[in-house]
Amino acid sequence: YSIFVAVDPATKIEYIMMLIKPSAAQHADLDQLLADQQNPSSPNYHQWLTPEQYGDRFGLTTSDHSKIVAWLAAEGFTVNESGRGRNWVAFTGTAAQVSKTLHTSIHRFQVDGKIRYANVDDPAVPEALGDVVGGFLGLNNIPSKSNARKGPPLPSNPDYSATNNTFHLMAPDDFSTIYDVAPLAQAGMDGTGQSIAVVGQSDVSLSDLRAFKTQFKLPANDPKMILYGGSDPGFNGAELEGDLDLEWTGAMAPKATIYYVYGADAFSAAITAISSNLASVLSISYGSCEVDDAAAAFRSIFQQGNAQGMTILASSGDAGPAGCDAQISEPLATLGRTVDFPAVLPEVTGVGGTMFSEGTGTYWSNSNSSTFGSALSYIPETAWNETSPVNSLFTGGGGVSAIYPRPAWQNAPGMPNDNFRHVPDIALSAAFHDGYFIYQGGLTYVAGTSCGTPSMAGVVALLNQYQVSKSFQKTPGLGNINPQLYRTAQSAPTAFHDITTGNTNVPCAQGSPDCTTGTIGYTAGPGYDMATGLGSIDANNLVTQWNAQVNSVKVTLTASGTKGTLNDAVTLTAIVV
Repeated sequence: YSIFVAVDPATKIEYIMMLIKPSAAQHADLDQLLADQQNPSSPNYHQWLTPEQYGDRFGLTTSDHSKIVAWLAAEGFTVNESGRGRNWVAFTGTAAQVSKTLHTSIHRFQVDGKIRYANVDDPAVPEALGDVVGGFLGLNNIPSKSNARKGPPLPSNPDYSATNNTFHLMAPDDFSTIYDVAPLAQAGMDGTGQSIAVVGQSDVSLSDLRAFKTQFKLPANDPKMILYGGSDPGFNGAELEGDLDLEWTGAMAPKATIYYVYGADAFSAAITAISSNLASVLSISYGSCEVDDAAAAFRSIFQQGNAQGMTILASSGDAGPAGCDAQISEPLATLGRTVDFPAVLPEVTGVGGTMFSEGTGTYWSNSNSSTFGSALSYIPETAWNETSPVNSLFTGGGGVSAIYPRPAWQNAPGMPNDNFRHVPDIALSAAFHDGYFIYQGGLTYVAGTSCGTPSMAGVVALLNQYQVSKSFQKTPGLGNINPQLYRTAQSAPTAFHDITTGNTNVPCAQGSPDCTTGTIGYTAGPGYDMATGLGSIDANNLVTQWNAQVNSVKVTLTASGTKGTLNDAVTLTAIVV
């Protein structure tokens, strides 16, 4: 970034979020609750909290919350809003007030050719708040990176699949055929009674969303638009991401209620969606570097979402193993092996990328159905990697966390022998090779891990609907699905397509971290791998086998002691296998 001068002291900095972190005791209690909520043997299994219940147990006391609000007001800030879980406060003030109170100045920067502002130093708070404040959002207006890229101009007849195996475009019915969503739709699973929240940082045109549904013969169902916090961001470069995410969540779950929560920053929008407990599924197609200070402050917010029964999905990024490098625009990785936030959080299902590998097989019809589908069956997949001098870094994100230990549930054949969280968890098609149709002023197509994420969010909504329809649960909401994903991969392997070929290798700059051979990356192989996770899904098998018994349990009791009277003590030893 190129640094310019400090902003005018009177510059308004809108909707700054102060995030509150749980105490050590609250954190331990929260970890136990989240484990219990996913343990079928626990009385807390799937017993979700409301935001207010979360606040009473894991947020600030009402007295301490009032003191923080009073302190901000005394410093001259306007307090805009507080989280229902009493774990964040949003406020607005001038650059001068920020500098005086948080001890950081706001400067102008040139970022990707545009002038932005950001804080120069880490913000600081009074010592009395040091153990309470987890971090701040909104001290800069640098947009979070989205994980979608628009394709080159369409062929002259974009509704018709090519007859060779070099280029196709994927309509919703193609995805449904390839990933076996179609049987669920035929069984009446259409998202009825379900809700999905999508976050964004641009306005979207309802006319585009409606045109997509008309084009692919989907039922009319406009999203509910929710502008959070500060100023309307207007139409900007993130409109592409908004269109993609809304069109494809609705394509997989056409009758679900979809909320579009948007504003200046997608992560702040995610906080709003969680605090409002808007939906049982949250789709995030934005990312940042795992080691960013703000990223670390988020974890308890996403834990709140899980505790409320929310399943959170996020794209794993499009720069492969170089999560902190700029995808699409950088020709070489320079920052070493890193991963994307929030996909790396244990509370989030990270969605990576695959690419169809048709070979000489016949997997596409040379004519379209009435809904423009042409895929004939599942298509073999390889790890997605379209990195090239033209595309720069453009492959599925994944790797090893530098911060988070491996959760107890992240076990599968192929897992490395270490104690760290690994991503992605699953992967779906992400390549230009078979790009996803969207509508934005006309038909176009996109690629990136942003494509599989909203599509998977729609599948999770169908999973919720199935669970309720079969009386496996009374209300929608599965919380963190990762524990059951990894169990299912071992107990019902037909729910996944194991991807065993390809890699996410990208060129790296000589002398940069981890760059010893000129490339860094991960290779797909049997079982789990950091190129494609557990693999892609067979949606019908995943949903219908979700409640399959995972491990049989055998209990053997042995007694020790000599023959005696009824009141004699006997030692019993239980061996559980």
